[in-house]
Amino acid sequence: MVAAIALALAGCAVGPDYVRPSMDVPASYKENGPWKQAEPKQIDSNHNWWQVYGDSTLDALVQQANQANQNIAQAEAQYREARAAADAARSGFWPTAGIDAGVGRSLSTSNGIRLGNNYSAGVQGSWEPDVWGSVRRAVEAGDASTQASIASLAAARLSIQATLTQDYLQLRITDLLIDLYARTTTAYARSLKLTQSQYAVGVALRSDVALAESQLKTAEAQAIDLQAQRSQLEHAIAILTGKAPSQFTLTALPADSQMLAKMQANLPPIPSGLPSDLLERRPDISTAERNVAVANANIGVAKAAYFPALTLSASGGFNASSLAQWFDTPSRVWSLGAALAETIFDGGLRRAHTAQAVAVYDAAVAQYKQTVLGGFQEVEDNLATLNVLDRETVAQSQAVKASQLAEQLALSQYRAGTATYLAVVTAQTLSLSNERTLVQLLGRQLIASVALIKAVGGGWDASQLNTADVAQAKNNSTAN
Repeated sequence: MVAAIALALAGCAVGPDYVRPSMDVPASYKENGPWKQAEPKQIDSNHNWWQVYGDSTLDALVQQANQANQNIAQAEAQYREARAAADAARSGFWPTAGIDAGVGRSLSTSNGIRLGNNYSAGVQGSWEPDVWGSVRRAVEAGDASTQASIASLAAARLSIQATLTQDYLQLRITDLLIDLYARTTTAYARSLKLTQSQYAVGVALRSDVALAESQLKTAEAQAIDLQAQRSQLEHAIAILTGKAPSQFTLTALPADSQMLAKMQANLPPIPSGLPSDLLERRPDISTAERNVAVANANIGVAKAAYFPALTLSASGGFNASSLAQWFDTPSRVWSLGAALAETIFDGGLRRAHTAQAVAVYDAAVAQYKQTVLGGFQEVEDNLATLNVLDRETVAQSQAVKASQLAEQLALSQYRAGTATYLAVVTAQTLSLSNERTLVQLLGRQLIASVALIKAVGGGWDASQLNTADVAQAKNNSTAN
């Protein structure tokens, strides 16, 4: 036994030791443009990143989603499943032991007919030392799988938080558009009244009245369509927070002419960091990398099947024909044994299992590298988008001011009789279009800023993979 234990402790685990696949990581991002106005504190795991938008309603909604979203609950259950599987693999290090007791009555015809009872009780145990490292590789795979599940839970949580934040911000942009159309239809109604008054005194044409009425009804129809968009966004937010749409209502913001400027001011200047940071700060990349570690360990498990298995066993107890003699010294029985077993022919089964494990590893490496490249693309895309939208917003703001001035001048000239109502309609339509585009640009900036926060990991860090129990994972689900 001592010799076998020494052999097990000194044995080397077969199969390759894990090394993270190498990646050609660029030194900097291509699209890291001048849109960043400041370098605020780096988002980290202790920071609720959505708070940078300064909206208490959004904060409350994200907390509800952290606690009630079913996708997060599913990922948390999958983490517990992976941890239980890792514990099951770890049990292979230990011997198994059992007890038994029995009573029976039997008829024997050898040496005459004998009818009698038999009483037995005993303990038995067996142990298969991990000589070739099969259990160690299985435990390695189980631990890596558990860490992959932790990262998947973080990725699910980040995805829900980002989707909810984007839907909420888009809903608030829709509220701004609804307010814009409310103010616009009020102005169009005044213009209709003006044309009707001038038509009544004979200084305007009937076509001017029809044109003004058409313009008003078109704007009203567009405002109604915005309500449909808002309802859909509200329904999506309800589902993300774990509620049925009929049980959820999000009150519209009060009309405020400064709301656009306030939301513009809340655009966060997000530091994107270095490309190499992405390997540690994106949970989906960490999930892919841990899956590579799982596949690598499974190669060792497959290769260990080529070597003989050593099993040590022991048993002891009592066996007697009567209760009075059950535990007497003559009734004691025991046994010790060791068995060495090796498969000499399996029709290529072990070779096929090893080839399969190597193929799974190669596929996991390819998936990891593709995930890293996809992460780089997401960051570059959103950096480029924010850079372009920043310049576009400046130009669009100037266009809004110019169109508003043109609208005022056209109305003044129409009142004075020096311009047709067609010129007024053209100016008003251009003004509405420019204002709507400016609001939509803000929405695109907000959505892209959320996407960039998600693309750089939302403050998550791979050091959190060392979380030891599910309670910590649950705390992360609700706290972050």
